[in-house]
Amino acid sequence: MDEMDLLTHSKGPLTRSRLTQDLTALGITPGDIVMFHTRLSALGYVAGGPPTLIGALQDAVGPHGTLMVTCGWNDAPPYDFVTWPQEWQDAIRAEHPAYDPAVSESDHNNGRLPEALRRWPGAVRSRHPDVSFAALGAAAVDLMADHPWDDPHGPGSPLARLVAHGGRVLILGAPLDTMTLLHHAEALADAPGKRYVDYEQPILIDGERVWRRFHDIDSEEEAFDYSVAVPEGLEPFEAIASEMLAAGLGRQGRVGAAESYLFEAAETVDFAVSWMENRLRR
Repeated sequence: MDEMDLLTHSKGPLTRSRLTQDLTALGITPGDIVMFHTRLSALGYVAGGPPTLIGALQDAVGPHGTLMVTCGWNDAPPYDFVTWPQEWQDAIRAEHPAYDPAVSESDHNNGRLPEALRRWPGAVRSRHPDVSFAALGAAAVDLMADHPWDDPHGPGSPLARLVAHGGRVLILGAPLDTMTLLHHAEALADAPGKRYVDYEQPILIDGERVWRRFHDIDSEEEAFDYSVAVPEGLEPFEAIASEMLAAGLGRQGRVGAAESYLFEAAETVDFAVSWMENRLRR
């Protein structure tokens, strides 16, 4: 869309105060811990872009609240570099920069907001290279601390702490299948055929660049074979989130021009774990 189309789409410019009003009407309250996923273009014309939206979110949660995003690492070495010719592997191992929470860019596939938030003054980013998160606000340090190297979506992870702190998940115009919290449910679910991956990435330990091996659920290709429970063409996380809404869990409304959703993190994980454990048994 061009600028005029965006203005028409959002019925005028989305200012910080207007966005704050919409977020409050959706159910965001002072003191909330909110993990958010955003498709900025779906909102309409946001005057000022990501900083305006982050400012509005800060206004909605207040000084005692916290914002959280999933970052990842845009320039991580490919998982399959270990299958490359040995000379190429040697070059990667010798010189690929280590993941640095302060400077390594967020995965561009996650949109503009994660990178904007992780750069925000006072933001804290977790230490895991492939599954990093960032948070800003009163609970940021606690949410991000000691992110487990292995099983980084599971117990002790920022996602687990979001649940333990009574956090919420906000979908702002983004597809329902972007809900990263459902990877935590996958890590917890006792269902057959769970898929895992092992990979290597360089990290900094006491200032020294070190290659480390990591173990996790397969969050890229899918941790389970969802074809037994989800119709072809429908994303598994979208199916789960849609069933949650149909069951009366979550709130729905508009922020700007975008259909948006607000879920309780603990309810979401409980529902998703039960769904996986019951639907994925053959």
